[in-house]
Order: sequence, then structure tokens, then C-alpha cells
Amino acid sequence: MKPTLIILLAAGALAGATLTARTMTHPAQAAPALLSGRTPVIVELFTSEGCSSCPPADALLSRFTKAQPIAGADVIALGEHVDYWDHGGWADRFSSPRFSARQGDYSRAFRKDTVYTPQMIVDGQAQFVGSDEDEARAAIVRAARQPKAHVSLTRAGDTLSVQVDHLPSSAKNDPAEVVLAITESGLSSSVGGGENAGRRLGHSAVVRRLTPLGAVSGGAFTASPPVQLASGWRRENLSAVVFVQERVSRRIVGAAEVGLN
Repeated sequence: MKPTLIILLAAGALAGATLTARTMTHPAQAAPALLSGRTPVIVELFTSEGCSSCPPADALLSRFTKAQPIAGADVIALGEHVDYWDHGGWADRFSSPRFSARQGDYSRAFRKDTVYTPQMIVDGQAQFVGSDEDEARAAIVRAARQPKAHVSLTRAGDTLSVQVDHLPSSAKNDPAEVVLAITESGLSSSVGGGENAGRRLGHSAVVRRLTPLGAVSGGAFTASPPVQLASGWRRENLSAVVFVQERVSRRIVGAAEVGLN
């Protein structure tokens, strides 16, 4: 099926939102991207269990995060399940109006009148149909070549340490905020209704929680947020992701990830 388009009824219909992983590391170690020499690239997928076009995009996101097949890039995934599909015969248990609102923010930044699923967005700057592997690979390669802020993310017990500095010069004219996402992989659902009725769908890097940590000031940022987990989340499959995003352009200029196992 073709991607499903949803018309935005008003510029503010999906207002407000902030943003959202992958590899596992031991406590107090740096995110693996900093050790591997690869450049972290945030790949967001707006998806839904109610959308029959979405499973191939979900599978592509999973392949990117597990295999890391793109030289020079460390793909950090954020699977964001929108809620506007929830009235089509199946309510996605991972959906949130916050992710629908975030997608709406991107739509306005891209000067588009619609949102759709599956939609993949790379570092906040390139958008395309989420199952288009050729387009995804090209966008990730381009993003990995861009100047990035230095983002350090470590964990000691249930406390994270976040440090951001050395923002790209192009980012200094657009206020940037630092966002923390908690993601979970290894999830699946047996879908009982809607377009995917009867199918069992698997998901990687599902965003469980999205928390703004604050604004970059004077070109730097530090924070020590606690790790807050809900019951039912499997710690061995959880990651914390921190990224730096410009408020106007929506460009993501740095990111890091650490496992919570």
C-alpha cells in the first residue's frame, strides 16, 4: 500500500512536542559511537501498528540498528508510534499524541500540509517514505558527513551524566535544546484489528519516554537526570538516547546513546 496521508486541519493542530536507541554499554562508559569512530545519526520513524504500510519500515529500522551497515554512521533509532491510527480498528499500545504532535512540528518545518505513515526523518533534515531503503541510506550518509556537537552520555547506577559542547557554528543562531529519550527493543504485538489484523508485529527502539532536559546556553550544557523506568519495561532491552535539536530548523546536531542493562 501507499503511505497514508493525513491532512493537517490547522497549523497548530499538532502543536508542541519535543523529542528520542540501540547499543548496550556498561555503566560509566561512553556511548559506543564515540568509541567506534562512527558519527551518531538520529533516525526517527513515525509508524503505527494500525498501518499496513508500516511493517516494512519497522523492519528496515531494525536492520539499520542491529547491523549498522552504513560506513561512518552509527544509526541511533527512535520508533515513534503516532495515535491518529488508533480509531481505525486497532489501538496501538505504544502510541502517544506527543509523537503525532512531534510529527506535526516536522511537517510545518518542512512546509508540508500533511503527515503520513510510515515516515522516516534523518537528523531532522531529510524526510521520506520510511520503507525506502535507498533514500534512507543516502540520507544517513549525508548526515554522517555534517559537523556535529560533542555529546557525552554516561551512566552510573540510575543516574545519567550528560555533557554537550562544541556546537557547530551553524547551530549558534538557532536555539538548541537537549532531549532525553528512553527506548525499548525486542517488543511485539499480536494485532487483533485494523489493517494488520491477524499479524504479529515486531518493533525495535520504541520510544517509551521523551523528556526535554533544557536549553544549550553559551554553547554548552550539563545535566545529571535520573533514570526513571516504568514497571513492565525490560531493562535489558532499554537504552537512553540524548540528542541536541535546533528549535526552529528542527536539525539535530549531536547525539549519544547508552544501554540501561
